[in-house]
Amino acid sequence: MAILPIVRFPHPCLEQVAQPVDATAPATAQLARDLLETMHAAPGIGITACHVGIAQRVVVIDLPDGDGPHVYANPEIIWQSAETSTQEEGSVSMPGIHAPVTRPARIKVRHARPDGGNVEEDADGLLATCLQHEIDQINGIFWLKRLSRLRRERALKRYAKLERGGQATLPSSSM
Repeated sequence: MAILPIVRFPHPCLEQVAQPVDATAPATAQLARDLLETMHAAPGIGITACHVGIAQRVVVIDLPDGDGPHVYANPEIIWQSAETSTQEEGSVSMPGIHAPVTRPARIKVRHARPDGGNVEEDADGLLATCLQHEIDQINGIFWLKRLSRLRRERALKRYAKLERGGQATLPSSSM
């Protein structure tokens, strides 16, 4: 396993639509292991291959109160609730910046398994938020785009100030 360098906002890979992967390929499994190690070192609770400059549809999530890390190859949201939930979000590619984002409270996700099959999973709470956040990322939608124009401008100003001061660090709850 390796800790990969995380690209920083506004790296072009963060706005690029990622390409599907072969979930059965050893290279995909290795990328997932490297992403997990990179995410833990950041630290964060979710990461995509895009966060390390690789435009592939691989997501890794490891929630603090979860049942261990989960890898999602080629995930897609196939259903979402009308009910919404608001959570603080951030990014391993934009350390030190967080803002509330409102998303559907529950979703159903389909993703590829390492044995070649597909699986569908229901998610709610923090897992639903993380999956939506990371699936947005592999679809080329950086989380700032989910903010109002005013909140986005404020976040960008805070980030620029942190970057100038060399203080852009990542708290443990970042996605």
